[in-house]
Amino acid sequence: MTGQSSGDSAAPGPPREYHAGLGGTPRTAEEPSPSERRPAWAPPTLSGGRMEAGLRMLELSVRGRLDGLLQGNHLGLVPGPGSEPGEARLYQPGDDVRRMDWAVTARTTQPHLRETVADRELETWLAIDLSASLDFGTVHCEKRDLVVAAVSAVSHLTRGGGNRVGAVVSTGSRLTRIPARGGLPHTRGLVRRIAQTPRAAEGERGDLATALEELRRPPRRRGLAVVISDFLGPLHWQRSLRALSLRHDLIAIEVIDPRDIELPDVGTVVLADPETGRQREVETTPLLRREFAAAADAHRQEVAMGLRRANCAQLTLRTDSDWVADIVRFVVSRKRRWSGGVA
Repeated sequence: MTGQSSGDSAAPGPPREYHAGLGGTPRTAEEPSPSERRPAWAPPTLSGGRMEAGLRMLELSVRGRLDGLLQGNHLGLVPGPGSEPGEARLYQPGDDVRRMDWAVTARTTQPHLRETVADRELETWLAIDLSASLDFGTVHCEKRDLVVAAVSAVSHLTRGGGNRVGAVVSTGSRLTRIPARGGLPHTRGLVRRIAQTPRAAEGERGDLATALEELRRPPRRRGLAVVISDFLGPLHWQRSLRALSLRHDLIAIEVIDPRDIELPDVGTVVLADPETGRQREVETTPLLRREFAAAADAHRQEVAMGLRRANCAQLTLRTDSDWVADIVRFVVSRKRRWSGGVA
């Protein structure tokens, strides 16, 4: 959506593009596009004929910088024969003597057996929001590109050891379910399908709650659920997320752009909400900019509170920040908590 903008100077400003969900998005026609000023760490552009090359670059970036972060930190979900040590118990006739715990036997003077915990594969499900508010970005990439990058990273980190990855993708009017399977070909195909998902039409509202309900019903085996969204708009998803937390470990990846949280000083602008089609002409006065920032901050605090109530870990990725470095810091922090260290 375009609109004419005028600042404080007498000469009219150049045309600007505007996009507003919770945030405004101006970019002057004279400014370089995000792809023209893209740093080395920015996710590749996946639009047009650059899809396949972009996906290859994305996989190389993920594998080169994230390899080895989670290996060895995944325990089984149910007890049974396996390699992880469990509890010791008294030996009973017929037990396998190869599982004798000689240290406990010597200490108690009674024969003890060491139980083990099974190594079970992890099933990861991705709930992905690709509503119209994600087709937007003012810095180094669109939020949609960052969503695909997050999908690639999560899939790579959780696919090893016989693990399976599946996804539910929502654009608001369309819901796509990708079955959970293992292996590198499936992971590549999953990332490609998500990258090729048609963009939502203007005026279509996002529906994250329906995607979460698709993960919850029918009940799936206990595993990991990762929600990827910008979390703009009403918080109707909170109840579904809390219900999902009863069975799964949860991670929320919040994808934001600076213009979601701060309105720039660009004079008179026309803002458009892509999920409702509503437009409004406003003047970006200092008072309006402060009120906008306060409203955006209040909304993000509500989102964070809703995630905490569902016992959901939160990772924030920004279009103006090194997304791989942010993921590394998040994963390292979780590893420290798993090992009993300080986060």
